[in-house]
Amino acid sequence: MNRPQWRQDKKTLKLLSGLLCFSALTLAGCDNSTTDSQGGGDKIEHLLTQMTLEEKTSFLHGLVKGFDMSDFGDPENKANVGFIPGVPRLNIPPLRLTDGPAGARYTKGLTTAMPAPVSLAASFNPVLAEQYGAAIGAEARALDQDVLLAPMVNIVRIPGAGRNFETFGEDPLLAGEMASAEIIGIQNQGVMATIKHFAANNQETDRMTINTIVDERTMREIYLPAFEQGVNAGVASFMCSYNRLAIDGKNSDYACANKTLLTDILRTQWKYDGFVMTDWYAAVMGGLQGLEALTPAPLSAGLDMEMPGGNIFGTPLLDAVQRKEMPESTVDKAVYRILTQMDKFHLLDGTPPAKKTIDELKDQNSIIAKETAIEGAVLLVNENNTLPLQATSITSLAVIGQTAASLNYGGGGSSRVKPLNMKAPLASIEERLADGLVTYQPGVDLDGIAIPASALSHDLGQPGLLRNDGSIDSALDFTIANLNPLEPNGKQTITWSGSLTAPTTGDYELKIQVKNGGASLKIGSGDQNGNPQIGIASSSSVSFADISLISTRDGLQWAGYKIHLEAGVPQPITITAIPGAGSDFATDLADPLKPTSFRLAWMTPELKQQRFDDAVNAAQTTSNVVLFAYTEGNEGKDLIESINLPEGQDALIQAVVDANPNTVVVLNVGSSIEMPWLDGAQKPAALLNMWYPGQEGADATADILFGQASPGGRLPISIPFKLADYTPANEPQSFPGVDDTVIYEEGIFVGYRWYDQHNVAPRFAFGHGLSYTQFSYSEPTVTATAEGYSVSFSVTNTGATAGVDVPQVYLGAPASAAVPMVKKALAGFSKVKLAAGESTQVTIPIAKRALSYWDINTAQWQVATGQRSVYLGSSASNVEEIAQIQVTK
Repeated sequence: MNRPQWRQDKKTLKLLSGLLCFSALTLAGCDNSTTDSQGGGDKIEHLLTQMTLEEKTSFLHGLVKGFDMSDFGDPENKANVGFIPGVPRLNIPPLRLTDGPAGARYTKGLTTAMPAPVSLAASFNPVLAEQYGAAIGAEARALDQDVLLAPMVNIVRIPGAGRNFETFGEDPLLAGEMASAEIIGIQNQGVMATIKHFAANNQETDRMTINTIVDERTMREIYLPAFEQGVNAGVASFMCSYNRLAIDGKNSDYACANKTLLTDILRTQWKYDGFVMTDWYAAVMGGLQGLEALTPAPLSAGLDMEMPGGNIFGTPLLDAVQRKEMPESTVDKAVYRILTQMDKFHLLDGTPPAKKTIDELKDQNSIIAKETAIEGAVLLVNENNTLPLQATSITSLAVIGQTAASLNYGGGGSSRVKPLNMKAPLASIEERLADGLVTYQPGVDLDGIAIPASALSHDLGQPGLLRNDGSIDSALDFTIANLNPLEPNGKQTITWSGSLTAPTTGDYELKIQVKNGGASLKIGSGDQNGNPQIGIASSSSVSFADISLISTRDGLQWAGYKIHLEAGVPQPITITAIPGAGSDFATDLADPLKPTSFRLAWMTPELKQQRFDDAVNAAQTTSNVVLFAYTEGNEGKDLIESINLPEGQDALIQAVVDANPNTVVVLNVGSSIEMPWLDGAQKPAALLNMWYPGQEGADATADILFGQASPGGRLPISIPFKLADYTPANEPQSFPGVDDTVIYEEGIFVGYRWYDQHNVAPRFAFGHGLSYTQFSYSEPTVTATAEGYSVSFSVTNTGATAGVDVPQVYLGAPASAAVPMVKKALAGFSKVKLAAGESTQVTIPIAKRALSYWDINTAQWQVATGQRSVYLGSSASNVEEIAQIQVTK
């Protein structure tokens, strides 16, 4: 098995872990939790002999009943997404679990919102990944959480997959390097990491039931390596995925009941000794309800823990053991694995590492968050050195875009963090320029305006909407800013009813906007079931609801419903608000004792056009433009037919660029998008991808725009010219699937491997990214080593400013390979920071695994022998052959 390239042996691991503990970014703990306690096995065996069957099975499932995630059964009310009660009489403490891909998610408080993991992947910096992991691990520890559900290492297979922003990109080597580093960072804080979602969980569409058919070689070479790297890094737990998995078309077992996956590969071949849990509700959602009839099959297959409740490992498992349908020894084996990890993390002896508070951690973690945003920022285009902007040469600046005024800090779903800090990029930009130089226009306006009293009525034309207490409100615009918020009322529902009448015919978007509360809207007859069309759910809901990830400019969460309205035709409307309630997935923290801001708003056809025109006019009358564009990547939702920017942003960008060619476009996106405005006669002068940059994204963005920092990122994904260019995303059987089945027909040719194989040029290649300076490579040498090969060369900053470079080594296939192979694959990389004129020597190892393919006949890794090219360059499409090596076994 390969060790991470940046961790060559245990001695180095201990040394670097120690260095991290004493660095300027030191966090709490730094305990080497991966070392077995002496006599741990005997201790655990002894505990098992003292536990009753009921106590044993209580370790194998959470305590949530149904879908009410407001009660985890934790008597101390500390659990966030999952809880195992422990055995107090034996001094076995409980286990508390929380989400963690982009920060230690805590619905009861605020934590550091880190940049999306795809931004971390774009840094190509495993040392930073360890610091990132240490930051979120320390905060999880501060919140008394024992298990952090991170990292997520599913490979980006489809450009529009909903959770691409949570991944480490399309390349298994990069994903494995970053994941193993993050795991070490998390676990050095005394918190168990969870690598997920095992395995081949690469889309959100039908994710609960989809049958994924993938050949064994592709699984081994593309979709499993990052998980194996997690095992090598000592990850405490695995999370199995929702989907069925048919390797080579066989079995179609659900991943959480797949013996080939959980036992044969994970435990027997990889020698994994941690525990495996389900994804949340994997045992009861969709077709997985069939697992109830299979109990105790998932346990026998290698599953250890069901989350968040006990639908299969609760009473059904207990009954199965008592009826002698399941040996108690199988239960013991699962409990043993969980207790073993608890012992490794010193939970059984009561000596976990010391912890700090969130207040003590927040300043240093904000530094890591900002550094990650900067190191992950990818400069895609920079014509005529437009960036960095020179503040002294700007006579006027138009800042355009909703996400300039409302930070789009992260994706949606279970990785959503309630941030400690929030600042708009607009504010950061204004701080760097003299007063009066900056004007702002939303362009594509997500806020709209409060629906005026003239459009609202009740009882056949009487003005205003009728409250359920009999009072009348002429309009619903209750905000703290207006000094008329909804006062606390014990979270009692307020209902308004009446009619909405549009003044003109056209397409409208109705919006409910709220801070510190829940809300819903129903117009006409409602949805197909007669329910409200949109809702901002209460905290007890497991739904991600309809909440936009981008707040209004005055900080309200919102949900919108698009509808065509005819002028003068009243539509029945019902609105509810619940002061003091809130969503687990909202930005703010609900408090039933504080006032609630609530607004019923709309975007009219006329206002939509006016906002567009105002933005273009602002661009025409200023010397420079910075335009922010966005997507809203969200768990549970793929982009199937289009990866264009939403809400007409493409048209806005083109119109603004036509009006002012000195336009810089800043992207806040989580994956690939189409960019038709790069194909016109007028193009943006610069294009900067900040991804979802976390809570410190505003200052990080402004620092890069004005040259206080250099963009340090490279693309961990390929970006096509058009979605239609990438065949796997356009054939229904390949994505999103037909008859609940998806076939990975492209095999090992994923991402840049596919583009190379089919001679299709992407718009931006994997590994691409510009700097504010230039670099050259010289004197490359390739030498054989005991572990494979070593590539050494000199990197020189040939420009006038300091900058960051990511040299990449790719390995070609032999001319006569025993199996089809990719034309080239990433074999290693490095990250260097150099002052102007500075040079450094870089050495990148090529591990034996990179030289190998999975032989399905022998079920072993085999070295692909023959003459093979070694390439060095700055991206998958910008490389030069530096050597031919004769590879032998």
